[in-house]
This record gives sequence, structure tokens and C-alpha cells, in this order.
Amino acid sequence: MDVAEPVELQIVERLHEALPAETTLTLPFELRQKSRLRTWLDNGADVGLFLPRGTVLRHGDLLRATTGLVVEVRAAAESVSTAYTGDGLSLARAAYHLGNRHIPLQIRSGWVRYLHDHVLDKMMDELGLTVIHEQAPFEPEAGAHSGASAHHHHHHHDPT
Repeated sequence: MDVAEPVELQIVERLHEALPAETTLTLPFELRQKSRLRTWLDNGADVGLFLPRGTVLRHGDLLRATTGLVVEVRAAAESVSTAYTGDGLSLARAAYHLGNRHIPLQIRSGWVRYLHDHVLDKMMDELGLTVIHEQAPFEPEAGAHSGASAHHHHHHHDPT
């Protein structure tokens, strides 16, 4: 964030109560993982995020600025691959192989979605899934690798 110029609004809080949003903030998943960010609301207002470290914003989250303004977060459409199958075992295998590579995944009945990667697309095809490259919101599962939990998972390999 450029600290040389002050931002118009400062967002400092994620709300836990349902309040009516006065405006929206649309961001791709990569930027929704940042707790410190200078960006623009959908209405064009300059805004700085000053949220607790480790905060991951989800589609529909409500935020409050120091002025009291309530902002709703929206997941931006981005370049994703969606791999479809009607076979539960194939879907489980696909999720296993993607998860083994620490790929953030959005999982629903009959499909998995990840940020577009032609190598992963080929792997999904080889596993028998039908892959579609599209522009869609990406909302991966919350968990240890998504940064959405307070728990941080690190691999430590003991050489003994």
C-alpha cells in the first residue's frame, strides 16, 4: 500500500451482524486474502483495507469503514477451470490429486474449480473429468491451505 497518499476511506472491521450494505467491493481471490490493501470500491471511492492479519474475505462478507460505511464483499469473476464428472470416485481422486499439490479448490457436487492452469487441466482430463475454462467467481474451501482459518499448517520434514 502506498502510504505517501492517504486513502479516502479506511476499512477496519469485518462485521458479524447482518446490516444493509451501502456499497460493494469486488475483488479476485488473490486480493481477498490480503489484510492490507489499497483498492477502489465499486463506486470508485479510494479505500484502504486495514484488517487483522490472516483475514480472508469471502463473497457476501460485510465490512465497516471508520466512517461507519458498510461495504459488501463480492467475489470477482476470474479465469478458472471447472472440472466436471458424474462419478463420485473420479471427483474424489481429482480433489485428492489437486489437494496433494496444495491447490486451493472450490468443491461442489459433481465438480471442482481452481484458478486456470493448463497443466492441471490436462491432469483432470487424464483422470476422466470434463474441463471447462471460464470466467467465474472463485470461492475456494476454507481451511489450512486457504489462509481462511486461524490455524497455520506448515510441513516440517524430519530427516531422521
